[in-house]
Amino acid sequence: MKIIYLDCGMGAAGDMLTAALLELHPEPAAFIERMNALALPGLKISALPAVKCGITGTRVEVLIGGAEEESADAADGHSHEESHFHCRGHAQEEHHHHHNHHHEERSHSHEGHSHAGMREIEALISGLDLPEKVRGDALAVYALIAEAEGKVHGRPVSEIHFHEVGALDAIADIVGVSLLIHELAPDRIIASPVHVGSGHVHCAHGVLPIPAPAAAELLRGVPIYGGSVRGELCTPTGAALLRRFVSEFAPLPLMKLSKVGYGMGKKDFERANCLRAMLGETE
Repeated sequence: MKIIYLDCGMGAAGDMLTAALLELHPEPAAFIERMNALALPGLKISALPAVKCGITGTRVEVLIGGAEEESADAADGHSHEESHFHCRGHAQEEHHHHHNHHHEERSHSHEGHSHAGMREIEALISGLDLPEKVRGDALAVYALIAEAEGKVHGRPVSEIHFHEVGALDAIADIVGVSLLIHELAPDRIIASPVHVGSGHVHCAHGVLPIPAPAAAELLRGVPIYGGSVRGELCTPTGAALLRRFVSEFAPLPLMKLSKVGYGMGKKDFERANCLRAMLGETE
């Protein structure tokens, strides 16, 4: 039986999952070409070599209009590579059009953008040239995020809106992971317990504890833990992807290992900031 094991000792985020699975793919460059050929509006996806604590891996960069989303961890000297809860996939009510002062330098790329609800997201994903199974998985992941945000904010899913820039960014991660899993075709995906980090994260509503409320909602039933690492290690998008694709959270099983992929985050910690994907066979 073909197994993928996800080592989430430094959490889980959409871009790190994409990068780790990309390293397992037999043709990573061709995969990136196919992702860019989907022509997601204003998006360019690149796979870049990255080194963390002496380990070489891949970092997936998603540019929207030539710029990359920034982290929104509270200013404590550390942060993770992304914060979907701030705007990458973070649902916001209609009146939250602006980000807090920590992100004013990014505001130029947000001007003129609208908010997208689930209907717009569904229309965009449904129009992509993808296998039906991949479209279904991607839509299911987005539905999980919208449901979690709706519960956290006390609103029906129909009223949940994603900032357009953040929504597109998260779509790249969600579609990328869904397509990689489809093409790698494991019989089973198992993951370790998830390290969520510690501290606080900035979002449209203010400063919130880590794990961010939507991530905490998505991680119900999943074994999680915190620790000394300051920053958001598991984003809502990462949590939703794990929720959709992982069938069991458990220690590394007995398996004959064939390939290992390292998906790197942008930020540096004392520990290697990566998500490790291990491909192998089990009886």
